[in-house]
Amino acid sequence: MSGYKIYGDSISGNCLKVKWTADLLGLDYEWIETNVVSGDTRTPEFRALNPAGQVPVIVTAKGRALAQSNAIILYLDEKHGGGLLPDKDFARAKVYEWLFWEQYSHEPYIAVRRFQKTYLKKPDDEIDPKLMERGLAALLRLEIQLTDEPFVAGPGFTLADIALVAYTRVADEGGFDLSAFPAVKAWVARVEKRLDLGAA
Repeated sequence: MSGYKIYGDSISGNCLKVKWTADLLGLDYEWIETNVVSGDTRTPEFRALNPAGQVPVIVTAKGRALAQSNAIILYLDEKHGGGLLPDKDFARAKVYEWLFWEQYSHEPYIAVRRFQKTYLKKPDDEIDPKLMERGLAALLRLEIQLTDEPFVAGPGFTLADIALVAYTRVADEGGFDLSAFPAVKAWVARVEKRLDLGAA
């Protein structure tokens, strides 16, 4: 019997980080492709799982549903002893810091600009210029951090790296030039290798 059902859209970094975490932990799951653009998240059946109408959502073997990508990856790691969170409390809190930062200061700009440019096919002059400005600021914040550390939250690979690489690795699809951020580019390659991903 499949341990989990994962409802996700394969173009979404938020969904892919759940898939990658489950794969890294060797978990048994059924991936249920859920197309946001075509309205799969607006059906009554899906809204019964997540009234917010957002992916990803996982459903446990007991039928319990959990939404929000970073909540899901934290749950999976803690439930299955994946070792993707540090043991020491302050180091663990630093991972949380980056997970919260990713959702508030990275994803809303880099992912949203990518979605508008690549999937909604908006020309640059119709996209809010603040998305580029704030996305570049987020990449600069990562560049500064990764100049001195091999991974986002310190010397070891953690959930923070999985969360942040999801949209960073495809930032070029939103018009962001990663060649201006060499430490970020090198980190993306390290994380892709760790997750056994081909280059984006």
